Amino acid sequence: MSNVPATKNDIRSLIQSEGYQKQFRMALPKHLTAERLTRVALTAMTKTPKLASCSQASLMSCILDCAQLGLEPDGRRAHLIPYGQTCTLIIDYKGLVELAMRSGMVSHIHADLICDNDEYEENMGRVVKHKINRRQDRGDSYAAYSHVVMKDGTESFEIMGVAEINAIKKRSASGSKGPWVTDWGEMAKKTVFRRHSKWLPLSPEFRDALDKDDTMPRDINAEVEVSAPVIDSPSVESGKPVERMDTPAPKARKSAPKKEKAPEPEPEIPDSFEPEDGAEPEQDDDTPDGGPFAAPTARDLDRP
Repeated sequence: MSNVPATKNDIRSLIQSEGYQKQFRMALPKHLTAERLTRVALTAMTKTPKLASCSQASLMSCILDCAQLGLEPDGRRAHLIPYGQTCTLIIDYKGLVELAMRSGMVSHIHADLICDNDEYEENMGRVVKHKINRRQDRGDSYAAYSHVVMKDGTESFEIMGVAEINAIKKRSASGSKGPWVTDWGEMAKKTVFRRHSKWLPLSPEFRDALDKDDTMPRDINAEVEVSAPVIDSPSVESGKPVERMDTPAPKARKSAPKKEKAPEPEPEIPDSFEPEDGAEPEQDDDTPDGGPFAAPTARDLDRP
C-alpha cells in the first residue's frame, strides 16, 4: 500500500472497497459489523478533514486495528489523529474500560481526578474517602486514581500524582497535541488506569489494545517506576494475596566486576598424629595440651 497521501475520495473509496470490507469482517468481533465500522470511520474523516492528508497505509492500519479490537473510532472510545501524513490511533479511557469489562472478569471500574477542594483520604494505597462538592469549583487537580472491583468481589487501587502523569505525557509522542492538550483530565484517568491494568488478569484483547495505543511511550516499563497496587484477590500462580510495594525498588547500580580470589590451598592433614622420631607434637600456646579436642599423645597415655 502506498504511503503517498491520497485524496479524500480515494480514501473513502478504499474504505468501502470489497477487499477492505472483507478484511473488516474477518477481524471484527460479533458485536460490531463492517458496515457500522465503515460509517464511523467515514464520519471521523468528515469531522477531521486533515485525515485525508494522511497516507493510505497509516490510515487503513489504524482502522484495521480498531476492527481487531472491536472499538469504533468515534472520538469517544478511540481517536484517529493526523500527525502530518501519519494517522495515529489513540484509544480513549472509555475504550480501555469497555475492553476490560468485555473480558468478563471485572464488575466495576472507576477512575477520577483528586482536586484541591475535594474531601480525600487514602491509607496504604487504598482510597478510603473521596467526596466531591458539585456546587463549588473543585480547584486544581493534584492526583488521579483508578478503582477496580473484580467479579469475585476483590478490589484494587492505583494512585498517581500529577508529576508522575505529566512525566508520562512529556515522553509521549502525542504529549504536545491531541487529547493530552484538549482533554488532559481524561488522559490522566486513562494513564492511571493503564498502569493499574498491568496488575489485573485481563484478556489478551486488552493487552493488544495497550500495544496498539500510541499515546504512551513504548519504553514506559523501563522508564517508569511502577508500584504494585493493593490486590486482595489471590494470584493465579501461587494462590496467595499480592502485597503492595509502597516504595519503588531502587534501580540497580552498575559496579565494576569483582576479581575472583585465588582459592587458598587446603592445609595438609597428616595421616597419623603419632610424633615423628619420638618427638612430641607442638601444642597451641593459648590452649594447654592442645585444647580439649586434641588427639592424645604418647605422654598422655602414660599418665595414670
